[in-house]
Amino acid sequence: MTHSVEVDDQTYRSLAFAARISGCTVGEVVARLVAEASLATLPTETSKESKQHSEVVDVVAVYVDYEGHRTQARYDPKTSRIDITSGPLRGQSFKTPTGAARAVVSHYKPSVSPHRNGWSFWVLDDGSGRFLQNIRGTS
Repeated sequence: MTHSVEVDDQTYRSLAFAARISGCTVGEVVARLVAEASLATLPTETSKESKQHSEVVDVVAVYVDYEGHRTQARYDPKTSRIDITSGPLRGQSFKTPTGAARAVVSHYKPSVSPHRNGWSFWVLDDGSGRFLQNIRGTS
């Protein structure tokens, strides 16, 4: 079953651009955005003890635009782990933001040194334009 969604012209142009650079349809872009936004807002339980005390830790949605490709991910402030949620590296998990940054660089531009500081590579996906470095160690 398919449904229609009305958007303004500028939003449609942005969606069409995202579809072109990711090699999918506008509908698939919208579906991915909805799915990833849903994942980014779900709190995760940190441990059995915190579950008992109803404490939760939110994962933080991050992204990077590199070589014309946007890669989205989730950052876990408790473990510093990055889980890639979009693109060819989707489903891969890295122990550190730096490891994830190096994987993105290696994938899209294997001819350059992949050495990057992941903390200043990933951008918070909250519209602020701030780097992941800005929330490092705040949990």
